Amino acid sequence: MKLREIAYARSGDKSDTSNICVFPYDDSDYPLLVREVTEDRVATLFGNLVRGEVTRYEIPANAGLNFVLTKALGGGVSLTLRSDPHGKSFQSLILDMDIDVGSA
Repeated sequence: MKLREIAYARSGDKSDTSNICVFPYDDSDYPLLVREVTEDRVATLFGNLVRGEVTRYEIPANAGLNFVLTKALGGGVSLTLRSDPHGKSFQSLILDMDIDVGSA
């Protein structure tokens, strides 16, 4: 199943760094997010769009995951030639991740 079926995301930017938060619609799905939406899987999904590190921060009090992607915006808003300089489409890309709910 696609992540978007159980979660929503928000994204933002600061210079050449993108920040993506993922929250489940139902807090009981948070352990599934922690298991399935890993730094490695996000880095693989984004591929060459991210040339730096992918760091995940768990926020159990809010049942959320926060991903910080460095060197992810082509140099930053005023330097990039990308059509999405703020990386707002990154929240859609992460929600396209396939997750395995079978072993939840």
